[in-house]
Amino acid sequence: MDQAQSLRHLVSSQDTKRITKEGSTARVITVCSGKGGVGKSNFTLNFALALQSLGKKVLLFDADIGMANIDVLMGVSPRYNLYHLLTREADINRVVQLGPQDLPFIAGGSGMDELFSLSEADLNYFTTQIAEIADSMDFILFDTGAGLSKETMKFISSADDCLVVTTPEPTAITDAYALMKVVHNSHPDISFRLIVNQAGDIREAAATSDKIRMAASRFLQLNLPFLGHISSDSHVVQAVKRQVPFILAYPNSAAAKDVHLLAVRYLASDAAIETKVQGIKGFIRKWLIRNR
Repeated sequence: MDQAQSLRHLVSSQDTKRITKEGSTARVITVCSGKGGVGKSNFTLNFALALQSLGKKVLLFDADIGMANIDVLMGVSPRYNLYHLLTREADINRVVQLGPQDLPFIAGGSGMDELFSLSEADLNYFTTQIAEIADSMDFILFDTGAGLSKETMKFISSADDCLVVTTPEPTAITDAYALMKVVHNSHPDISFRLIVNQAGDIREAAATSDKIRMAASRFLQLNLPFLGHISSDSHVVQAVKRQVPFILAYPNSAAAKDVHLLAVRYLASDAAIETKVQGIKGFIRKWLIRNR
């Protein structure tokens, strides 16, 4: 069974329970950070695997235009990426690759620039192709670039949710708040959730969260839920060197347990909020409006 056949089998499987009712569409989540070096991409990958381990269908999309590296973290060398879909050199069943634990993902980098200058016909083709896979998923995770570029703003403002990753470092805290401030002032309907990575302990994570949440409440009138933290853990560095997601390489590590708990909390909060899900087609329509 080749890559494309494996993907079609995975998507058509009825073994995985959906978080939403039958016939509903995937929730689109962007993962962002105010600055680089906070572990955003590593979090996104391991969070996707954690959601998958809880029985959810997840499509991971590397949307970091300048520093796409999800495939490197997985130790996978994808034959196809977004560029091949946009140039119609390969259909979606070949562009979507399978990573560890058969996690479906679309490699970024090459092709991202072209995505922002599609003709109407090409955009329709792209939307149809993506929907062919995305409509079978529960979640689509976009790993965006660090900071707030014009392109990242469009991804964040078009998604259902935005997970903001920071660390306890003062510059990371300041930049995370600045990112949310700019986005919120332009698009006050965007839903943010905060994650503190590389926390020394739960007290440091709580203190970091409190600083950002209090500022957001006081100056932006923004209620910012704190989803949780990921412990500073040497196993994460070891896993990166091995090019194996740490949740798989070291499942009993503190970081792996923290990411699993974050996934559990996210699913619980998502079910409680019961917000309307727009799906990938709604995301692309909104993204197109932002792009004009």
